[in-house]
Amino acid sequence: MIDIRSICIASTSSATLPTLCAASTCKITPRSRQIAALEDHLGVKLIARSTRKLSLTAEGIAYLAQCRDILDRIEEAESELAGRRGTASGLIRASVPMSFGILHLMPLLAEFMARHPGVRMELDYSDRRVDLIEEGFDVALRIAAQLPETQVARKLTVCRSVVAAAPDYLARFGEPRHPDELARHQCLCYSLAMRSSWPFVIDGEVRSVAVSGGFCANNGEALQDAAVRGAGIVYQPTFLAAGALRDGRLKAILRDYPAPEFHLYAAYPGNRFVPQRVRAFVEFLADKLGPEPYWDRDLAPK
Repeated sequence: MIDIRSICIASTSSATLPTLCAASTCKITPRSRQIAALEDHLGVKLIARSTRKLSLTAEGIAYLAQCRDILDRIEEAESELAGRRGTASGLIRASVPMSFGILHLMPLLAEFMARHPGVRMELDYSDRRVDLIEEGFDVALRIAAQLPETQVARKLTVCRSVVAAAPDYLARFGEPRHPDELARHQCLCYSLAMRSSWPFVIDGEVRSVAVSGGFCANNGEALQDAAVRGAGIVYQPTFLAAGALRDGRLKAILRDYPAPEFHLYAAYPGNRFVPQRVRAFVEFLADKLGPEPYWDRDLAPK
């Protein structure tokens, strides 16, 4: 019979794999012995080991998800028995987009944690698409046109985009009147995008327009700074560009050809039970952001 301590070990192994890997190169740790014993009991390998790294096997990923679900349900039951059902508590590990997280999530976190002093937050700021189960995240905020049908998620708010440039750049090189004219301009490209093209709604249909330029970056704030300095034209989410548009450092262009709308989602790891603390966090964000996000409310009509 497996005991609850083994489940706890399995549930934390993914998040601590780098530490475990480093330790395993020099000695056998208590945790590594316990994991080995757990593998012997189950008759499967949970962690693939090499001289360079450790990673979860397919069986390890599946077992890990179910172990976390068990522990989340135990925690929920304890909270209910203790009469704390209305107060969230425990650790929330969240993956958040870099620029959105810094500009808009951080100001909200203080209020959320004041409401729920028993909650601890661990945030991973990155624009990469994380594996929620293997990397041990409770929730990930993702910006996308839509998520795969198999992804369990909640839509939080709309994310609009704008094409913009500094007035100085437009005075020197002219303002494009149609997306096809972007081919004659310096376009500041997001290097994490799968291709160098920008989508527009043209004649009622979404069409991708090829763009190029002398500068690209994997960070939206860097691209915006380059645009403000007159280096070219940028395609930015309004949650990032709103301030520069309001104070005139950037001017929105190609308004007759809007960018397709994306959405901000809270994505959960698989179909496992969602702890109360995570539900409370997502509900809080949905309430604060709303269907019409605050950063768009005083911008010119799209």
